[in-house]
Amino acid sequence: MAKCEICEKATVFGNNVSHSERKTSRTFKPNIRKVKIDDNGTVRKANICTSCLRSDKVKRA
Repeated sequence: MAKCEICEKATVFGNNVSHSERKTSRTFKPNIRKVKIDDNGTVRKANICTSCLRSDKVKRA
């Protein structure tokens, strides 16, 4: 599932817009990585987006 367990960032839907303003549907997916994190002393795997990893919102194990 493409959803961050920290910030709840998930897939968002929008439109591709061409030069002639024609619109086709597209998806914007977050950059999700499955990493080992330290969760109150226990080590577990979690789906975390790379922006949460870079901003130190979680501690890697």
